[in-house]
Amino acid sequence: MKEKYQFLLSLKSLAFEINELNLYSKADSVCYELLQEKLDQLSRFMICEHNLQQWSLWEDHEEIRLHSGHLRETSVQALCDMEKYQSICTCNEELNISDYIGVLSGTVKQEVEEFGIDGSSKVLFIGSGAFPLSALTIAKETGAQVMCLDIDAEAVHLGKQIADASGLHANVTFSGNTAGEQAFLREATHIIVASLVPNKLEVLAELKTVVNDDVQIAVRYGNGLKSIFNYPLEQDLSVEWNLTRITREHSIYDTVVLTPKRHPVTERQVY
Repeated sequence: MKEKYQFLLSLKSLAFEINELNLYSKADSVCYELLQEKLDQLSRFMICEHNLQQWSLWEDHEEIRLHSGHLRETSVQALCDMEKYQSICTCNEELNISDYIGVLSGTVKQEVEEFGIDGSSKVLFIGSGAFPLSALTIAKETGAQVMCLDIDAEAVHLGKQIADASGLHANVTFSGNTAGEQAFLREATHIIVASLVPNKLEVLAELKTVVNDDVQIAVRYGNGLKSIFNYPLEQDLSVEWNLTRITREHSIYDTVVLTPKRHPVTERQVY
């Protein structure tokens, strides 16, 4: 039982420190580096084998559930605020967007290959955020047309500026409208739903009424311990969708690729 309280304390401590650092960062931007380090620590915490074992033991306890949810909300808010800061710095030429895209390209290239995205693809990215590295990297690596959606008006505005700064504005566009209002959606070959989108089931229900028969929908999510930094997707989707699950041992989120009912269900592990 002692280990339960040690694990609980870890969750509460991370949430407290991330929240405090986010507040400090708003007062003095030099603290954003400390916030980034703490979010990196959270990422390592999620994939640590010992922590995964502790989660399997205590995940059903009310306090663990409560504080893991609180940690997620705290970390999501901090990440969103930090992305806005990074976006503003990039637009002010204080950060080099090309360097960031280069760092991320390895992971995104793998996803591009798995999803079959190429220069003829039309990709809808739901929940792109203020610093839409995945969307920009997809456009840069493949030449695909990418439409980014986000409900945060400031994130949409900053995203547009980042696309301009990166020279990818011809391939990457932005909107604050819902997915169902986008004419682009009917032509989309690929749709990506970010792990930080909370209402994934509502989004999927809306998409299902509009998408074409050949679309692939990649939903990023985090169940179990990964839910302390990602919104989970625990429901069985196989009734309405064919699906392929992609889990990566050392990734901070997992992905399920959905298609209209036509192909058999498969699962694969990616390491």
